[in-house]
Amino acid sequence: MIQGIHHVQITIPKGEEVRARAFYCGVLGLLEIEKPVSLQGRGGFWLEVGDRSVHVGTEDGVDRLSTKGHVAYAVTDLAEWGQKLEAEGIERLTGIPIPGFDRFEFRDPFGNRVEMIQAL
Repeated sequence: MIQGIHHVQITIPKGEEVRARAFYCGVLGLLEIEKPVSLQGRGGFWLEVGDRSVHVGTEDGVDRLSTKGHVAYAVTDLAEWGQKLEAEGIERLTGIPIPGFDRFEFRDPFGNRVEMIQAL
């Protein structure tokens, strides 16, 4: 029986951890959590998101701009997030409306699709 989601993983190009931390920890304000020692030599890092985690792995040769795969972060002030991201030069993309929610999408500095979503 599936009980829930433990984590999701996104990827960045190999060697881009400093820039990814600047975005995910600095701009988005997510907290980095320690990876198990057995995985630390593989690159990337892990982030705490509520009671779940996002694993940022490294992978070259991937066209992240061509995928619809994404992480949707539940937020409490969508307008504030839109302003914060636009101040960082990140373009908001309007998604298809979903009843009961307001949302927008954007691409992170590596091309990963990201969604910010707020329950109405």
